[in-house]
Amino acid sequence: MTVTHEESLRELATDDGVLRYHEAGPANGRPLVLLHGSGPGVTGWRNFRGNLDLFAQHFRCLVLELPGFGVSDPTEQHPMAAALPAVERFLDGLGLDQVDVVGNSMGGVVATRLALAQPDRIRRLVTIGGMGRNIFSPGPGEGINLLVEFTEDPTRERLVTWLRSMVFDQSLVTDELVEERWQQATEPDTLASARRMYGRGVLQAMAAAAERSAEPPYWAMLHKIKARTLITWGRDDRVSPLDMALVPMRTIPDAELHVLPSCGHWAMIEQKAAWESVVLSFLTRVD
Repeated sequence: MTVTHEESLRELATDDGVLRYHEAGPANGRPLVLLHGSGPGVTGWRNFRGNLDLFAQHFRCLVLELPGFGVSDPTEQHPMAAALPAVERFLDGLGLDQVDVVGNSMGGVVATRLALAQPDRIRRLVTIGGMGRNIFSPGPGEGINLLVEFTEDPTRERLVTWLRSMVFDQSLVTDELVEERWQQATEPDTLASARRMYGRGVLQAMAAAAERSAEPPYWAMLHKIKARTLITWGRDDRVSPLDMALVPMRTIPDAELHVLPSCGHWAMIEQKAAWESVVLSFLTRVD
């Protein structure tokens, strides 16, 4: 089957704005929610469009467009703060009591937070980079610093530099990719949202607030996750280096780690066939 953007696009009205999403696969299939990452011009469709043809043969795929990235209704909140409530509204609005979730980068963190907040709602959890914390590498990583530079001074050159940090295979950074990312990243509401998330002053303030907070960071609570978990990572990830996987791999009770060689931050794109194979095997494995 071939999943198209227009035919799969849906809308869900909620009490806090319209959530847009893409749906593909059998309506009575096991629901698989896919959550995208952050960064200039990102959307759920762009993160996962290449994987839907396969996954829609096995699951009811639901690619949610998180608020603050230019597709669902905008938010005045920090996009990360808005994300988890949006996912909860989405699941409630569709009447989904239990789902499998795939999250790329920020989407993986959001999925992890959901698994902690509502342990029985996620059956299986798949993350792609992003989750955890730096152990040996400096934080934030190179890709995050380049993202901050673009957010504060958005130029095509900075966008290209950031995109090149996302992948091992530099040929993936095509003129078409740059153009579609540029158009969305520089849309005024989307850029304002990005600055609430990746402005240098914002990151510094968040780090200071975290030091003062009495609440433990989410990565210190990973031992409470009940969902069987698959952590996937690009060995050559320059956004969230591989050592970030060590804490979740060791502390999530039922977790396995799969590392993909010659692969950056977009494992589902750059190592598409290998990534799909391991994820499909994990999601369809008999309990």
